[in-house]
Amino acid sequence: MDIFAIRLKELRMEKRLTQQQLATTLQTTDDSIYSWEKGRSEPSIAVIRKICDFFEVSADYLLGRTEY
Repeated sequence: MDIFAIRLKELRMEKRLTQQQLATTLQTTDDSIYSWEKGRSEPSIAVIRKICDFFEVSADYLLGRTEY
């Protein structure tokens, strides 16, 4: 599993959100969240920005380029 998938799931779980709740927040589907967390697909750059803004993390952290 890639680091993006792991970190996305960890961030979601820390906020105690379901995949459906996160999907609604990001204006996507819970199937997309599931696929991202399983490493089957990756979001667009625009969605990565939304994820970073929502969780207040950098893209470097989300993509595994930094530890925090």
